[in-house]
Amino acid sequence: MAARSYTQPMTEHARTDRGLDRLVNFSDATVAIAITLLILPLVDIAGDMTAGESAGDLLQEHWPALLEFLITFWVISRFWTLHHQVFEHVRSYNTRVMQLNFLWLISIVFLPFAANLLNSGEDSDRVAHALYLGSMVLTSLALTGIEWELRRSPELLATPLGDSRRGLIAAGLLAAALVLAVVFPTIGLLWTLLLLLQGTIARLLRRV
Repeated sequence: MAARSYTQPMTEHARTDRGLDRLVNFSDATVAIAITLLILPLVDIAGDMTAGESAGDLLQEHWPALLEFLITFWVISRFWTLHHQVFEHVRSYNTRVMQLNFLWLISIVFLPFAANLLNSGEDSDRVAHALYLGSMVLTSLALTGIEWELRRSPELLATPLGDSRRGLIAAGLLAAALVLAVVFPTIGLLWTLLLLLQGTIARLLRRV
């Protein structure tokens, strides 16, 4: 019997269910760590309470930090929800999806740092606001890129994706928030609440 040849060209690695599970689980764990890191500055603030200072005094003095925590927690949870909804339709993945997913993750991981910059710096620090909101724009664009790649490679999907305009609407709203935060930094991260308009704009576009 002739010896089996091992000189055949290498093909792309098979994408298994286990591989997809590892990709999704790694993403979930990374988001969980990032969202947990948000509380650390508040833990430090609580640890710096002086004798005779009440919890009410502490909250009154540091309410901007608490607001930044709540808004950033809400934003990350919203991004994770959208990511989860997309990957519920996925049965496999390719290199481009994996690369875009890592781009999505790095923007998520950067958010606690950017939020801490806002908490530590001046209210009018335009660079801090630009980094904070710019990372959110990148998060939205990365997820939109994943959706586009999945639509371009329908063999990766188990079921059809929904409306792909949601990601672009979110990116547009966050880009508008970025510009407004740089021009009017005193309002700061409250501009992220423009995301609440995402559903309304999507419904209007469907009607049009």
